[in-house]
Amino acid sequence: IRLIWLQFVQGSDLKEQAYNQQTTDQIISTSRGTIYDSTGKTLAISTPTDTVTINPKKIVGSNDEETKAKKEKVAKAFSEIFELDYNETLEKVNSTSNVQTIAKKVDKDKIDKLKQWMETEKISTGINIDEDTKRVYPYNNLASNLIGFCGTDNQGLNGIEAKYDEELKGKQGSIQRHTDAKGGEIGHEGENYVSAI
Repeated sequence: IRLIWLQFVQGSDLKEQAYNQQTTDQIISTSRGTIYDSTGKTLAISTPTDTVTINPKKIVGSNDEETKAKKEKVAKAFSEIFELDYNETLEKVNSTSNVQTIAKKVDKDKIDKLKQWMETEKISTGINIDEDTKRVYPYNNLASNLIGFCGTDNQGLNGIEAKYDEELKGKQGSIQRHTDAKGGEIGHEGENYVSAI
């Protein structure tokens, strides 16, 4: 009777819960379209930058004490490299969620410092450096009322940037992976890759 109850009555709900627990989605950002004037000069362009995120569940040691020390070390490094408040950063590192954003639109020199620190401390899992873009206006304030500007999420907020936001923003891609109970990847056969447009 229990088997029938689990398989036929609760089966679809349990299957959905298992799927949600075993998959992680990573967003692939798009590069916003370039805006040109009538002579072909670039008025707005997207340049590559990076966003740093963490998977707190993957920052672990061999026991609880080691895990606590490792998380404190990671939070200290983040707060020093990215000039963040240590307590807020430690709270993110100790979070139970799958992904926490540490810093957006980070300059290359800070990313290089983070990579060097990761190599020195031999910490590679749980810290993600994801490609991102930021909007740059080569002529600064020239025609800024007409061109408009973008927010931190690359959404057009004014002028041409807002009017043609659908055309300029493109479509985000994603990577969907299957993970085990500890958040480790389960092979590549279940990976689903949708490229950004």
